[in-house]
Amino acid sequence: MITQPIHAIVFDFDGTLVDSMSLWHQIDITYLGRRGLQCPDDLSFEVSGKSFTETAEYFKKRFNLSDSVDMIKAEWDLMSRDSILTKIDFKPGALPFLSWIHEKGIPMSIATSNTRSVLELFLPKYGIEHLFHSLHFTCEVGKGKPHPDVFLDAAKALNVPPENCLVFEDTLEGINGALSAGMPVISVDDSHQYQRLELIQRSTLCHIKNYQELMTDHFSQYLFRRSYDVNTF
Repeated sequence: MITQPIHAIVFDFDGTLVDSMSLWHQIDITYLGRRGLQCPDDLSFEVSGKSFTETAEYFKKRFNLSDSVDMIKAEWDLMSRDSILTKIDFKPGALPFLSWIHEKGIPMSIATSNTRSVLELFLPKYGIEHLFHSLHFTCEVGKGKPHPDVFLDAAKALNVPPENCLVFEDTLEGINGALSAGMPVISVDDSHQYQRLELIQRSTLCHIKNYQELMTDHFSQYLFRRSYDVNTF
C-alpha cells in the first residue's frame, strides 16, 4: 500500500529502461580477456549496484590490475559507448510508457550507476532527452546502490519529497537503495536477476514484465491519489 500521492517517477537505466545487462557482462568478459583473465561467475552480483568508480576500484583490487581507476573507467566508457548505441533495446513497453507518463505531466528522472557521457549520447539518439527532468549518477553523488544517495539527489532536483517519488528498479541493490530513501518501488523483470527474483518480488509493490501492464486508466487515476494498492492495477 502506498500511503502518499505520487508526484514524480525515478527510473534506473540499465536493466530497467534498457535491456543492457548482457552487454555489461560481455564488456566484463572482453575487458578481462584482454588481460588474459577469465570472468568469474560471481562477478555480476559482486558489482551489482556499485558506481562506476566503485566497480573500477573493485576490479583493480580483485584482479590486481596495474591500470589506474581512471584508466579502467575510461576504457569501460569507450567500450560501452560503442555498444550501447547499437546493441541494446528498450525493455518491453518502456518507450510508450515514458511518453504516456510525460503526456500526463508527471516529471521523471533517471538515477543510474551508468555514466553521464553514455546517457547524453543514448537519450538524444531516440529523441527522448526532453522527457526527463534530470539525470543522476552514483559516481557524481559518491556512493553506489544500495546507498540511497542517488535517489535522494533525484528527489531534491525534482523538488518532490522522497515518499512522493515512485521508483522503477531491476536489482535488489537498487530496490534497497530506493527503499532506504523512503520511496515506493515497482520492480522490472530482468533475466539476470532471476536468482534473487523471489526476494525482489517480496521487496516491491509489484513486479512487471512489460510496462504496458501499467498503461491503463486505472493506474493513471491513482497516481495522485492519497493512497492506493498497486496490486489492484
